[in-house]
Amino acid sequence: MKIITLNLNGIRSAARKGFFKWMARSRADVVCVQELKARAAEMSEDLLQSGRYRGFFHYAVKKGYSGVGLYCRREADRVIEGIGIADIDSEGRYLRADFGRLSVISVYLPSGSSGPERQAIKFRFMERFFPHLKELAAGGRDIVLCGDWNIAHQEIDLKNWRGNRKNSGFLPEERAWLTRVFDELGWVDVFRCIDPRPEQYTWWSNRGQAWAKNVGWRIDYHIATPKFAGTAKRVAIYKDQRFSDHAPLAIDYDYELG
Repeated sequence: MKIITLNLNGIRSAARKGFFKWMARSRADVVCVQELKARAAEMSEDLLQSGRYRGFFHYAVKKGYSGVGLYCRREADRVIEGIGIADIDSEGRYLRADFGRLSVISVYLPSGSSGPERQAIKFRFMERFFPHLKELAAGGRDIVLCGDWNIAHQEIDLKNWRGNRKNSGFLPEERAWLTRVFDELGWVDVFRCIDPRPEQYTWWSNRGQAWAKNVGWRIDYHIATPKFAGTAKRVAIYKDQRFSDHAPLAIDYDYELG
């Protein structure tokens, strides 16, 4: 079973850059996408359904902002939009699809990089998202949350860690929160189970020559319950084509859907 996640930085922009042609060749079972930057009325038929993939979406209320989606090659048993908290759900940050005993969730945590107000919103999101993660972990299902968490966890996860210790995405409070997600709640950073190497990044700033020089951050994750994480076999960050300022993160799991 292959699952891919990608922050699209605009679904229409990614489509123009060949994302859907690549997705068809990927033969993934589920593709999780974030930052649609589109609302329902702006989604053409080829964005709603692409070849064998049926799309499901959780849109933001604000125009040209946020939004998450799931492209699925098989019918989901059910799809759940949001976590039941109005201000979070209005930003289109969470979409879950259940397949048998497995839940695949596309998630997009806020960025705080635009200033103190958005950083405060990010911290408030994290505070309220933690109990939801705890509830999911205790539920007994196989679960993987795929998406842009907007946090680089360890020094290995970004190139210029020394210069970013006071910047959103690498603040001590953010990193400590993610450590609690792993150590206290038992969630697993699947990529790091397979690939311990440095300089494995999923996002690069558009400033300077960050992409060319691989001055990046690893802020896109598959975060899974231990049993499901244990079935992971191969990981890959696809960089042969650029659809976004992020790169697709693909993980193959030795897992049969019931």
